[in-house]
Amino acid sequence: MATVIFDLDGTLADTAADLVGAANALADAAGWPRLDPVAERTVAGQGGRALIRRTMAGAGLAADEAAVDRLFPAFLAAYEARIAEETQLFPGALDCLDAFAAMGWRIGLCTNKPEGLARTLVSALGVADRFAALLGADTLPVRKPDPRHFTETVRRAGGEPGRALLIGDTVTDRDTARNAGAPCILVTFGYATEPLETLAPDAIAARLTETPGLAAALLDSRRAAS
Repeated sequence: MATVIFDLDGTLADTAADLVGAANALADAAGWPRLDPVAERTVAGQGGRALIRRTMAGAGLAADEAAVDRLFPAFLAAYEARIAEETQLFPGALDCLDAFAAMGWRIGLCTNKPEGLARTLVSALGVADRFAALLGADTLPVRKPDPRHFTETVRRAGGEPGRALLIGDTVTDRDTARNAGAPCILVTFGYATEPLETLAPDAIAARLTETPGLAAALLDSRRAAS
């Protein structure tokens, strides 16, 4: 049975506005300049610590890692409080998940967002029941791009790593799939900071609804080659 594993932020859901909003909550509390949600969209895709660093830099402060670590729990609390205020599924996400389910594929979610926050978010978005497995940054001792984060998600979804692929949006997802020896599809509307062509994924999708067909073709090609 084939398995598709999705990234969350920048792939299935556009979470940037709420992530930047959490960073701005810290800025407001400290009297620092706020971040522009549009300008910092790709930074949001790099996670909370990257946003804290950017917020501190905007205030003219050196963002040493000890200071970032001290602020991180407050960032997580602020993010949890507004986790789905502005976040939405990307267009075609539901149709995409429906199509994979109709094809008989196992579906999992592998994200570098903390597992508890990821579960809260997919529940708020009404798609929690779509995933046979959900692993976050703190589920295992490792996280993407370590291949074990991906392969364990596949196994918990009831699949086999040799018949699985990853759909994501950044170099982290590409590297995860490559490290696991799995195909990777990257979407064009996510948070990548470089042209996707330079990352050389196995396929690039401009819409989520393209991914079921691309995924089936990639696994069929790999099976034929083997």
